[in-house]
Amino acid sequence: MSKVHVSQSIFRRVCPVTLALGLVIAAPAMAADTPVAIGISGWTGFAPLTLADKAGIFKRHGLDVAMKMIPQKDRHLAIASGDVQCAATTVETYISWNANGVPIVQIVQLDKSYGADGLVVRNGIDSIAALKGKTVGVDAPGTSPYFALAWMLDKNGMSLKDVKTTTLSPEAAAQSFIAGSNDAAMTYEPYLSSVRQNPAKGKILATTLDYPMVMDTLGCTPTFLKQHPQAAKALVDSYFDALEMIRLQPDKSNEIMGAAVKSSGKEFAESASYLRWQDREQNRQFFSGEIDTFSHEAAKLLLQMKVIRKIPDIKTLYDASYVNQ
Repeated sequence: MSKVHVSQSIFRRVCPVTLALGLVIAAPAMAADTPVAIGISGWTGFAPLTLADKAGIFKRHGLDVAMKMIPQKDRHLAIASGDVQCAATTVETYISWNANGVPIVQIVQLDKSYGADGLVVRNGIDSIAALKGKTVGVDAPGTSPYFALAWMLDKNGMSLKDVKTTTLSPEAAAQSFIAGSNDAAMTYEPYLSSVRQNPAKGKILATTLDYPMVMDTLGCTPTFLKQHPQAAKALVDSYFDALEMIRLQPDKSNEIMGAAVKSSGKEFAESASYLRWQDREQNRQFFSGEIDTFSHEAAKLLLQMKVIRKIPDIKTLYDASYVNQ
């Protein structure tokens, strides 16, 4: 997902969660304090990674993790430069990155959007067909909101050529829309809720409940995976431990994750209700066929959009071994 930039200064330190607090933690993988930088943004679906960092879960698994807030449109540049070794983004984005010479392999599914991404419109617009000729605030080509808009239009017999787009980050798109600019906007949580809370300004026309196509994964470069297979396993195990902490200590977890996007624990929990984080069993199901089916359909649309010139080998875009261990 575009999953926009949020200043790291808002993060606060908390003490590592211990067994005394009632959290069951798997034995740490022998990752030998391996340094790894992960590119993410403030998207709610990525928050368990923030929790794993701030609650000391990564550290317990032998990882020295640096979380770097990088807008989705720039994340592949950070990967290509070596500034980060891993990144979280939407499944179709891996197709674009790999097709354009930035190899990265998905190792764990993080979340699925259940209404967390949406198209907001003025109250007089009652269908996607009615968007023809209208101006839509949306993130740059190659980002999740841009692809989501194209996907929704395509499912209604339209294309991006049928609308006018103005490039705005998901946060800016929502803010601009509420301020009265543009006919529509493509955004996601927590910014989508700002429109939910201002019905006089407009309405949510469609979300991922209507068009289930936004899902996020964590991926790492082939070089990192080859050199540090145990660290990759530790990343995956840390993510699942973070989900366990959320299950056992929801209030504490929501406060930590909410702090990263300048919201309260209650506000964060409301935002998170529009998505589903994916546990190990759900990951196994996803990597056993769903990722292939979606990726092939997404690749065809990306080719049509001219975001890519050639469809890469889909089988090389993921490695299911880390969730199956």
